[in-house]
Amino acid sequence: MVRSEIISKLSKRIHQNLKKQYLDKIFQITIDTIIQGIKNGKSTELRGFGRFSSKELKEKIAINPRTGDRFKSPQKKSISFKMSMELKKRINEDRIKN
Repeated sequence: MVRSEIISKLSKRIHQNLKKQYLDKIFQITIDTIIQGIKNGKSTELRGFGRFSSKELKEKIAINPRTGDRFKSPQKKSISFKMSMELKKRINEDRIKN
């Protein structure tokens, strides 16, 4: 699903008279807030969905698989997502029923 599909679904479920540009702005603010929290080293938890957090990846020597060349990969941040038990149950509901 892409951003425009999410905005369309929000429009149908919330109120069809609410302009999609407002919903898009709300969606962007939500994403920006999560990103800013991760950037500042704070985890963001959306109850019933999951938790976003950042982790530090240490500097290391990596290998380019195409050429075999070795290079130094700098220290960087990575995002970790841990889904909630509720989300896990909901995405696996169909498997249990069959």
